[in-house]
Amino acid sequence: MADKTIVIGECRVARQQLLDQGSRAATALDAIGVREGDAIALLIRNDPCYFEVLHAAALLGAYVVPLNWHSKADEIGYILADCTPRALIGHSDLIAAAQPVIPAELPTFIMDDAAATASSSPSPFHARDWPLFRDNAVRWEQPARAPRGTMIYTSGTTGHPKGVRRAPMTPEQIKKNAALLREIYGIEAGMRAFVCGPLYHASPGAFARQAFQHADLTVLQQSFDPEDLLRVIAEYRITHLTMVPTMFVRLLRLADSVRGRYDLSSIRWVTHTGAACPPDVKRGMIEWWGPVIHETYGATETGAAVGCNTEEWLAHPGTVGRPMTGTELRIYDEAGREVAQGGIGEIYLRTEAYSDFTYHGRPEQRSEVDRSGLVTCGDVGYLDVDGFLYLCDRKRDMVISGGVNIYPAEIENVLVNCPGVRDCAVFGVPDAEFGESLIAAIEAEPDAEPAPADVMAFLERRLARFKVPKRFVFETLPREASGKIFKRKLRDRYLQSGIPPM
Repeated sequence: MADKTIVIGECRVARQQLLDQGSRAATALDAIGVREGDAIALLIRNDPCYFEVLHAAALLGAYVVPLNWHSKADEIGYILADCTPRALIGHSDLIAAAQPVIPAELPTFIMDDAAATASSSPSPFHARDWPLFRDNAVRWEQPARAPRGTMIYTSGTTGHPKGVRRAPMTPEQIKKNAALLREIYGIEAGMRAFVCGPLYHASPGAFARQAFQHADLTVLQQSFDPEDLLRVIAEYRITHLTMVPTMFVRLLRLADSVRGRYDLSSIRWVTHTGAACPPDVKRGMIEWWGPVIHETYGATETGAAVGCNTEEWLAHPGTVGRPMTGTELRIYDEAGREVAQGGIGEIYLRTEAYSDFTYHGRPEQRSEVDRSGLVTCGDVGYLDVDGFLYLCDRKRDMVISGGVNIYPAEIENVLVNCPGVRDCAVFGVPDAEFGESLIAAIEAEPDAEPAPADVMAFLERRLARFKVPKRFVFETLPREASGKIFKRKLRDRYLQSGIPPM
């Protein structure tokens, strides 16, 4: 059987080659003092190197901290100071851009971007060549240490991001985790995977790791382009993908002539996560791609814990699914009482297939999200009579206007379908009369910014009047490391702008 292969652009690398390189990298990193429980920071775009560094870290029992390469230097500097890595590995141009915040004593290694057509600019300071450093070492021959996986930094509701640091899994958890991941990603023999999200985020990274282990072919993409996604699926006969709802929206806006240009009959399983999908958008994808759409809900702290297939979703439109095998889920009201079926409250859950976690260096913040051993992500929702979960919104995003609870996610699900709207965020701001009022921040399609009056009319035809925002602003939306819109920054920007309350 042909060796499993990883592809990005014109670059093709055999899985076994990456495993061999990772084995040498483990020996080299051990020689400079990387020990069990230490962190290795990784500043790269999507690149096959991701897998060799993960393999090296697994042998060493170290955590890999994937850094968001879109971040500003100060943001990268904060995480480096917080996780105190024993090594930093990255693409040379990204390392060069972050140079002002990289401690001089931190061993730093650079490589070229595998997808680049030409060599990257060399880093101008003490960084060493990663391939040379790696390949001068012999393969790892010691017993493998307990693997730690990745330590993802979440943006959080306030303040700086926090590193989610998991304990090593027990043998029983490893077994249950493997079974759960098969359920989430539809892992099967002969699969051909396409990773079209950033590897520094939990979901694409988790899918990529499963693809690296199981898929005959894994194709990486560094930035999402809707037509190019169709081209890749057709060219490589892709069977499995993981996506987010924003990608669905952009795909559905392609002209029929573009959609019909590509053969998508190879697709067998699409997992989407990251945000609740607007029902009209999901129906559109099911009508186009067929009953291959699977939804999951969870977070970096909890892992994917809730899910549904196409048939279940069509029978329960708008749901994010039912608790998966080994998941306990409860919903509590503001007083800490468990609510009855159909009651809205804060969602708490725990899945036995994942080891427990703490926030790196912040155990007190870990205790703040815990209730009776279950963990909350701050989401508000309810369970229907069949046990399917529905999300209302983030607890911190709910708006109370004139004494009425308003869930911005409901408005966003409608607004994202308005012509000319690429993405949007709705949030509450102070209002002298009603306490809070709604603002909609809109990222328009290029050269297609809709008029505020047209947006308002679009919403008024579909929503109750009190749910229609009073003000619309157009801008490039700030995003968290995960790609989600950073509402706190939007709200803070408004409050600091000097615009008087409505």
